[in-house]
Amino acid sequence: MMSRLVAAILVATFATIAPSIEAKQHRSTAVKNAFKITHPCPANDRRRGPCPGYVIDHIIPLCAGGPDATSNMQWQTIAAGKIKDKTEILSCRKRRT
Repeated sequence: MMSRLVAAILVATFATIAPSIEAKQHRSTAVKNAFKITHPCPANDRRRGPCPGYVIDHIIPLCAGGPDATSNMQWQTIAAGKIKDKTEILSCRKRRT
């Protein structure tokens, strides 16, 4: 009886965290660093470290099937990124349902 209860709790816990694990699984730090090497920061022309005022954006969002590849990345201002993120979130939610 106790093992069934523990199993049920584990299944319920995994079901709530699995989507966030899956979403993060496709983002590679190595790919992000490779993008920085081939596309220096627009703000300071550096190939490593932070890029003030900019974020790295996936042109086709990962949730829409876009690859986590340098060819699908671009520098984007933080303000433009926030706007794009809002539309992508809505679009990706519609795809899941």
